[in-house]
Amino acid sequence: MRMESSGPVYIASLAMHAPQVNGNERVPSLDEWKQVLFRGKLATPRDLAPSRPGSSENPFRYGRVSGVATGSQWRATLTDNGSSQLAIPRLGEQLSYVISTLERNTFGTGQVQSAPVIARYPDTAYRANGNYGIEYNLDMPLFNNTDSPKKVSLSVQTPLQNDGLNNALQFHVSPERRVFFRGTVVFIYKEDDGRARAFYTYLEQNRGQQGQPLVEVTLAPGEQRDVNVQFLYPPDATPPQVLTISTLE
Repeated sequence: MRMESSGPVYIASLAMHAPQVNGNERVPSLDEWKQVLFRGKLATPRDLAPSRPGSSENPFRYGRVSGVATGSQWRATLTDNGSSQLAIPRLGEQLSYVISTLERNTFGTGQVQSAPVIARYPDTAYRANGNYGIEYNLDMPLFNNTDSPKKVSLSVQTPLQNDGLNNALQFHVSPERRVFFRGTVVFIYKEDDGRARAFYTYLEQNRGQQGQPLVEVTLAPGEQRDVNVQFLYPPDATPPQVLTISTLE
């Protein structure tokens, strides 16, 4: 749900067994739901309490996300340091931007994207690990800084979590059947013939799975091509993922 309000908004997730009359279930009344809201108990059994942010605990427990997080959108323009452009990788190479990162799971970047939870139950997560339902809106001003045309592809990938690697990603040769990402992604850009396009695609990726090229464009020498990527981080996904830019042979 997306809402705008000039006053407080109260939301609760409730469950109850349907009342029965002569062995037949009936729809609960509003008053019965209020009884659950004011006198009911939280779902049990409760999960293990989370580790505090910055904790040295091993293993680090993220906890169940249940509360109100700060913000509803992750907006970014991906550029090189000190530049307004993003130079494409050298021929045969790749660069990746990590998405929905967690503490101790940043692929070596040190950037934690999970929003702080400002209202929470005592035994639930301190951060919105996974940023479920948050809109990612990423601009990439791709720039061909060479003197020859270059074909560039864009993909989404789900590498194995390894925060000890530097400038590298790990994948399974044959990914295990364990879905880590399942949702719709849209790329907004201009085709090589100048036509504007919004390309929607539904992705399902397993843990450790390399992504296939989703968009391919050919940049002329010195050309900048702006590409925008948008998606709502799927509620049943397991972070993090990466957005990868490749310059093809």
